[in-house]
Amino acid sequence: SEETVMKAKDLRERTDESLTELEKSLRSDAFQAQFKNFTNRLNDTAQIKRNRRDVARIRTIMTERAKKAEES
Repeated sequence: SEETVMKAKDLRERTDESLTELEKSLRSDAFQAQFKNFTNRLNDTAQIKRNRRDVARIRTIMTERAKKAEES
């Protein structure tokens, strides 16, 4: 998983399919990170928070797009 924070601007340039795939991979990364954290094998605990925020960022963009589609 990436160490850098994903920028909303970069995410907006992606297609819906790409965002959906990214969300799936981030969710599985987050799940694995939480599991490693419980078993004390996760060195970078901030990764959990970063993943959660990235997923939220993706979801926000998807919601914005859905609202735009409804309006038009």
